[in-house]
This record gives sequence, C-alpha cells and structure tokens, in this order.
Amino acid sequence: MKLKLLVLYFHLSFLCFSEAKAQMEELDPSIKVNLIALWDFDSPVHEGWKSINSSSHFLSFGDLPVDQVFDSELNRRVAVFKERGWLKVPRENLGELNIYGKNPELTVMALVKKESEKNWQAIAGVWDESRSKRQYYMFLNASSKTHQDEMKRYPSQGRLHGHISAVGGKTPGEVAWISYGSSKDSIPEKIWVWISMTYDGKEIKVYVNGKLEKDPLTNPFKYAEGIYDGGTDGADFTVGANSVANKMTNQFIGKMAFLAVFKKNLTSKEIQEFQNKLFSIQSND
Repeated sequence: MKLKLLVLYFHLSFLCFSEAKAQMEELDPSIKVNLIALWDFDSPVHEGWKSINSSSHFLSFGDLPVDQVFDSELNRRVAVFKERGWLKVPRENLGELNIYGKNPELTVMALVKKESEKNWQAIAGVWDESRSKRQYYMFLNASSKTHQDEMKRYPSQGRLHGHISAVGGKTPGEVAWISYGSSKDSIPEKIWVWISMTYDGKEIKVYVNGKLEKDPLTNPFKYAEGIYDGGTDGADFTVGANSVANKMTNQFIGKMAFLAVFKKNLTSKEIQEFQNKLFSIQSND
C-alpha cells in the first residue's frame, strides 16, 4: 500500500510539472524567449526546487528546509516560508539571473500569500546588504516608502516594493538604500496575490495581480542609473530572506506557489498573460 501511494505521489507530481511546462509552450514567443527561470513549488522537492525551464537554476535550501504543503484553495502544493527557511541559487550558478548594466531589463513575479504583517519581508532577487552587493530585489512590508519628488522616506505598512541599485551600497548620504518603487495600497494578508516588479533602465514599476499600482510619488519610480555589477563575488539569488549585517534576515512569512524571473521589462498585458497561464486571480475591480 505504501509503495502504491509513493508511486501515485510521484506520478501526480510529474503530471503537474509537465502541465506547467506545457502551459509555457503556449506563451507568446516574445515572452517565452525572455523567461530566465520559473519555479513551480508544486513540483517534487529534492533539497529544493529546480526551474522548469533551466536545470542550472536550482533553488536549494538555506539554513533550514522550506516545507511544502497542500493548499486547498489552489488545489496544489506550495512552499511555506517561516522564520528561518529560505532558498538560494549560488552566485556561481546565477547565469542570466545576474542582471546588471546601464540599460538592463527585468521582471520578477511571484504568486504569494502573505501570512504576517511584520516589516521587511524578502521575496526574491540578488541583494546582499552585508557586503554592499545590491542589484535587484522584490520586498513586501518595508517600514518606509520613498517619495521621488523629495527623495525622502515616509512611514509605510504592508506595501509591495521593487528595489534597484546601481552602486551596490547605501544611497550616498543615507543610512540605507532608498531608491525603490512602492505600491499605492497595501497587499492584503492571507489572500493569494500575484506580485511583480519590472525595470527598463529608466523606471521601477510594481504590479498587483498584473495591474500597475500607480502613485505619482512612488510608482512608477524614476531610476535611470542601471543595475550594479556585483562581480564574481557578488550576491546569491535568494528567496524568502536576504543578507543584512552578516546574517540572513527579512524573512518572508507566508506561502509561495510560483516564482519567475525574466530578462525583459514585461508590460501589464504580458504579465497578465503569463500569470493567467499558470493561475488566474480574479479581481474585484
């Protein structure tokens, strides 16, 4: 009986993995060709998760394993992030995840369910604050947002943020890095939401369920300096935590179903097309 259940588990896992791959084949070629990595957290766990479209982009466990549970709302398995669990692709394996330069393009997106309102929750990107190796990162729940007309930070709670750095270290004259876009509204807790950030070498944008969360002060956020080249000893690609003061912190508390990175600044239409192929979130708007 145990053997039959085990065989059934791997059979269903293979079907889900194959289904996601098949859905990717149906994408517009201009989207598909720019997809660097897609992680489906319903797929089998082997000390982490492999990307559907790239064997080199394997997300391995950090300090502790990241659990996988069945989510009845999505009817699929998802990754569960707690106080110490996180994932990484080591620097030497980044490949095209190492996005940098004067005029780079990128899109990072994830289907998440936030389960805590604690400040600073890391979603995904290449961002090591301990060694001044910041490149790009998507966060939730920063304690502040930057108003681009003044370049001053104001209190914030529960929002989505897209960070881009051209210098690697802190913003000159500031105690931290302050050039980042922020959503107009907070991201609801305990609800599945598609979150995305994009960059085209000129502006940082953040999207909620494929829609641009416009705010004249924070989104889109003008930033034309490009992305820092971290070099061979730069930051890892991490999910669920990032390095600050020589330790992994800013843990994401919640669940994640999908994570994707593109080497293109996707439009709202392209973001929605991609997300709808995987899992459509119906908006109340």
